[in-house]
Amino acid sequence: MNNLAKLFSRLSLALAVTCVSVYTVDAQSNRKLVRTGNKFFDRENYRAALPYYEQVLANDPNNAEALYFAGISYMTFDKEKAAEYINKAQSVKPNVDRDIEYWLGRINHINYRFDDAIKHYQAYIPNIRKRDDWRREEVAMLIQQSRNAQKEVANPKDIFVKNLGGVVNTEYSEHSPVISSDDNYLLFTSRSAGNNQSGAKASDGEYFEDIYETRRIQGDEWEQPRSIAGNLKSSGHDASIQLFDNDTKMLLYRSVNNGDIMYAERQADGSWGDAKSIGSNINTADFESDAFITPDNQRLYFSTSHYSEDGDLDIYVSQRQRNGEWGKPRSVGAAINTKFDDDSPYMAADGSLYFASRGHNTMGGYDIFVAKYDSVAKRFARPENLGYPVNTPDDDTYYRLSPDGSYAYLSSYRIGGYGEKDIYTINYIRAARVTGRVYATNDSLAIPGLELVFNGQQADKRPISYRDVTKQEDGLYDLRILSGRTYQVEITKDGQVLTTESFEMPMVLNDTTTVEQNFYIDFGDSTRVSPGAPALAGKDAIATMEFKNIYYDTDKYDLRAESIRELDAVAAFMKANPNVNVSIEGHTDSRASEQYNMTLGENRANAAFDYLVQQGISARRLVTVSYGERRPVATNNSASNMQLNRRTEFKIIQRQDTQQEVPVN
Repeated sequence: MNNLAKLFSRLSLALAVTCVSVYTVDAQSNRKLVRTGNKFFDRENYRAALPYYEQVLANDPNNAEALYFAGISYMTFDKEKAAEYINKAQSVKPNVDRDIEYWLGRINHINYRFDDAIKHYQAYIPNIRKRDDWRREEVAMLIQQSRNAQKEVANPKDIFVKNLGGVVNTEYSEHSPVISSDDNYLLFTSRSAGNNQSGAKASDGEYFEDIYETRRIQGDEWEQPRSIAGNLKSSGHDASIQLFDNDTKMLLYRSVNNGDIMYAERQADGSWGDAKSIGSNINTADFESDAFITPDNQRLYFSTSHYSEDGDLDIYVSQRQRNGEWGKPRSVGAAINTKFDDDSPYMAADGSLYFASRGHNTMGGYDIFVAKYDSVAKRFARPENLGYPVNTPDDDTYYRLSPDGSYAYLSSYRIGGYGEKDIYTINYIRAARVTGRVYATNDSLAIPGLELVFNGQQADKRPISYRDVTKQEDGLYDLRILSGRTYQVEITKDGQVLTTESFEMPMVLNDTTTVEQNFYIDFGDSTRVSPGAPALAGKDAIATMEFKNIYYDTDKYDLRAESIRELDAVAAFMKANPNVNVSIEGHTDSRASEQYNMTLGENRANAAFDYLVQQGISARRLVTVSYGERRPVATNNSASNMQLNRRTEFKIIQRQDTQQEVPVN
């Protein structure tokens, strides 16, 4: 070997040794970072653990262990990222951890992929060690919860869930909403930095809970919240529970003595006085978490772990004594209390008990249940799950009705929120009056004797239909129809269908709204051609062709029944006009993050794309694009406007070559 060859040989060997050395240092550094993250992880301090895992992933994006533990950590405040990380961890290293199938089941469950969740849970069962029978019981329960959730989501209630907004909600947890008797003053609890300028945090790495207040400006607008710390500030958690005695007193939770129920009185200057114990018959050396005093001030419902063998929360009730003290509590009964946590009691004006439970037939985590009181048997009936969308696959707690009972407040962790738990309002969708006339486009006179049939669906997809005939004297029709959905309005004369129009009935949350909707029938205008007609003659006619938009429920991309009809029309038109391509454009409202909305818009476009391909349209004649929230057709300031923005549009792209199919870029 010549000297030059020897030199190259020595350089190559040195380079190899250096690479191995660097790799070893990097690997050791990554292992050290993961171990440090795991120390916080084991204390459930997930926010503190994540920077260590993310530092590893910045160095090594395919580090399965860092992906795995980061994914579990993200479950508390970023469900989508949690799913991404845990799935990637398994793809990189299928056996990254013996519990990987368990966590894949959990993450699929909270992301509404229930069939996948069940498969992962079932795959996990053989990995459970014999000494861990408790885990086998837990997985059986989780499988049942996935089945419960699947059933509830497939049969939603006609309920409108609305986030209270970014003035109140933050990236941290907001919960325990308390509304005043005039519906204009709101207390709530937050774990935001707010009043924690000292930086003091709890053992889980989150800021301590503090109580905040805000006042309604108008409608859904609230003032910037203010901490009411003052005399109520402690070195631990403080949480709002209830206003009572004409809003002059407040029940609150304080993390003293393992957790006690306290009360405070409003002072002459509007501030709150010192917190005092609600009484020794209520507070024990164990955990008391939440409570509710009935309007007559005679009964106190509260949740405690004191009487449970396993340390879970149960609901008890105490009667006020003549001396004003609370008497010895008794259980509300086996119909309510389970071997899991039963918490957050609230008594409605009709005597119904609302509460949150991890037991009964939950969809996952805490669900809200209601139990009617049987005054004859003097006990509560079997609780009913309030169903979806009040409840979700994750925790739903602190359900409180507004003073007039027309809507409710709820704390929940949902996709599209601001982060962790947010406060939401729950409104039951109402029927509203719709009235108007039918005119000919070439005449200003209303047409009497026409039958209008409004065909739509309830939230659970069951069909609904409303019918009226325009009056002879004034051509007016008048109906009450369920609001917050799209109707296909069929207008007929003597059994002959004259036209079918799509009508968006806005969301109505009261019983007094009237919507005016006129229709116009074109008897002789041949320039307007319906989709699905025979092949059009000429490029100009094709260029003027317009398809109707199709619309979606909040945070969904499932095709509605009326959407299928419109897509069938699009397919028929494309089959009759082989020289036409179509661009499918997905749009959303603005309630979630921009990144989330871009994905949702893409899913909506893909849903239409997939259906058209199933109908025999070549994929090469279709192109999809998502605009997310970027191209609204209306401002996102009302439920009806947001419905208009949750849409898919179809645009014609005329091909230059009609002899063969050309892919559209």
